Amino acid sequence: MRTDITPLTDIMVQLRDPKDGCPWDLEQDFSTIAPYTIEEAYEVADAIERNDLDGLKDELGDLLLQVVFHSQMASELGAFGLQDVVSGICDKMIRRHPHVFGVKVIANEAVPDAWESIKAAERNGGEDTSALAGVALALPALLRAQKIQKRAARTGFDWPDQSGARDKIIEELQEVESATSVEHITEEIGDLLFAVVNFARFHKVDAEHALKSATAKFDRRFREMEASAGEAFSELSLDAKEELWRQAKAKEAK
Repeated sequence: MRTDITPLTDIMVQLRDPKDGCPWDLEQDFSTIAPYTIEEAYEVADAIERNDLDGLKDELGDLLLQVVFHSQMASELGAFGLQDVVSGICDKMIRRHPHVFGVKVIANEAVPDAWESIKAAERNGGEDTSALAGVALALPALLRAQKIQKRAARTGFDWPDQSGARDKIIEELQEVESATSVEHITEEIGDLLFAVVNFARFHKVDAEHALKSATAKFDRRFREMEASAGEAFSELSLDAKEELWRQAKAKEAK
């Protein structure tokens, strides 16, 4: 059974009606709606992280509304409509899966490389011919660094093994420590973070996921410290807080 998205598109057309539409919706353009689109994508990810399927259903609806909103604004400009968006992604998925929709046979482990090769061939027709073309500027910093590094590595610009990536971390840390101005320290810490992401890549670790997990772990342990100490937590000495931290770690380990 095909899903009918017409009711949602009809609602958006009405919201954007110049005469009887919603003033707020009429004021919006691509740039003002973009932050909401990003926010909704994160809320989808949050529902998945919490294994909240009811919440996921709602958040997917909110994200779908963003697609319809952008498509309606583009339609008003005569650029494209929702059907063009759907047709475009359908064509792309078929084109990038020749092992499913064509006759080409690709081994399971070779599918990611084949996908990237097809994407690279598609980019060849664009103005930006760099191997780094198409990596979105708006991606989270760690994720974008990881994608940039993978692209560069495919051209052969990479360390032979993880020792080079590890040594680079040490080098960048030393440069942070020798920096004197705020601007220089900021630059060098950026280089250090970039080097850590590269080291993670050599270990086949997703840096974005690793940091997210580490932050969640800190969140759990810090809340346990607060719960153990009660209202007196902020007044405790650093040594006392360190002891609470050790207790929180031990409790989590059990």
